Amino acid sequence: MPVFKSGQDCAPQWCELEDFDIIELPPGGKAKFSRVALREKLIVTSGTCDLTFGNKTVRAKKGDCLDLDADAGSFEVVSASPDCAVVRMSGRWGEHTGGFGLFSVTRCDSPRDGGDPAGYAKATNFDSHYHDCDEYWIIVKGCGIAVSEGRAYIVGPGDCVATGMGHHHDFPQVFEPVEAVYFETTMQGRKRAGHLWEHAHGPAEPEKERI
Repeated sequence: MPVFKSGQDCAPQWCELEDFDIIELPPGGKAKFSRVALREKLIVTSGTCDLTFGNKTVRAKKGDCLDLDADAGSFEVVSASPDCAVVRMSGRWGEHTGGFGLFSVTRCDSPRDGGDPAGYAKATNFDSHYHDCDEYWIIVKGCGIAVSEGRAYIVGPGDCVATGMGHHHDFPQVFEPVEAVYFETTMQGRKRAGHLWEHAHGPAEPEKERI
C-alpha cells in the first residue's frame, strides 16, 4: 500500500521517509516541534516564515527547502505572511539524495508528456517514469488519481504516495488542480538523477519488496 497518512508507524517499513506534517499558520502564528528522527527536512509550500533551529534563524519563502541540523533538538516556525504553510519531513535517508521541491498537476486535454507508454486514460502532461531511488509525493492541495506500481489511487490533501526504486509512477488525472511536495530519497543502483524512462534509459529494475 504505497499511500499513507501522517503519523508514527503509518509509513510502510521500507520507507526512508518515516513521517511528515503539513503545518498551516495564520499571520504571526507559531509552531514548535521536537526532532523525532536523524534526518529532518522542511519545505515552504506557501507564504514566508522565520525558522529557528539551534542558534540559527532564517527567513524562508515558498519553494525553499531546508535541511535541519542534526544537533538541533527543537525547531520553531513563525509565519511572516498570510497563508503560510510548510511541510516537515523526518526519516532515515542517506547523505546523497535525489531532488526535492514543489510540483503541480493540472488537467490537459491533449497530453504529450514524453514518458513511458501508459495503459490507462491520461488527462495531464505528467509523465510515467521511474527513479534510481524511492520517491514520495505529499499532496498539499487538490485531488486526483495517482498511479504507482500499476495501481490507481484517489489522493488528496494529507496523502503521501510512496513509490519504491524502479517502480513506475504517474499522475494521469486531476479533479482539482494539485499542489504537492516531491522528495527523492537516497540514490541507489546506477544513481541516475531525475525522471527515467524505459524508452530512453533502459528497463526499470524495481525493488519488488517496496510495495
